[in-house]
Amino acid sequence: MDAGAEAARLWGELPLRVDWAAVAAQCAYAWAQARAFVVVPAIRLLVLLSLAMTVMILLEKLFVAAVYLTVKALGLKPERRYRWRPIGAVDEEEALTGGGSAAFPVVLVQIPMYNEREVYKLSIGAACALEWPAERLVIQVLDDSTDPVVKDLVEIECKRWKGKGVNIKYEVRGNRKGYKAGALKEGLKHSYVQECEYIAMFDADFQPESDFLLRTVPFLVHNPDIALVQTRWKFGHIV
Repeated sequence: MDAGAEAARLWGELPLRVDWAAVAAQCAYAWAQARAFVVVPAIRLLVLLSLAMTVMILLEKLFVAAVYLTVKALGLKPERRYRWRPIGAVDEEEALTGGGSAAFPVVLVQIPMYNEREVYKLSIGAACALEWPAERLVIQVLDDSTDPVVKDLVEIECKRWKGKGVNIKYEVRGNRKGYKAGALKEGLKHSYVQECEYIAMFDADFQPESDFLLRTVPFLVHNPDIALVQTRWKFGHIV
């Protein structure tokens, strides 16, 4: 008898019998233990976390509502808390410095873009329409587009506005490190930026009102302790 036949004979003589009912019972017991000590506590923890987050969001909404109602009731406005007056308003100090456009600080407007085919004209047009002395305004379009067609369109739009006398810069870089934040940081490395005193940042689909700088920059000029002015914005994205 060969080895294979002998192994088959020995295997057949083994008292092997599977009690499937017992196996099913063991599996059910194991699942019940896992559910009791793992699944149920995990679900309870997730429910508690969800409730905690819900309470936090509710408290935040109530706080914002309270602040809003307080501001409305008391008539509080930034102009009442901080010094604000139009730039270019002639007083003794500005009369000595010559007033006029020289009273306006040089402002850099940054617009980071990435394949913004639908909105690039709107955002560039809104930035170029800002009311500010042309010689005191620099518009910087930071294009990280990977679509060559979109990149060409953005560059052409910048050249079109440049032909109208707008001081607009079209800048690209060789990588997308840091994405749009990285593009903004890279844009500050250009030599002409050193002449700019303030920076306004708009995303590619933002459409600032034409008097945006006239309303916001005075807070920075007349209040040295203020470093940032944040406002509501209007934006449009076409899907």
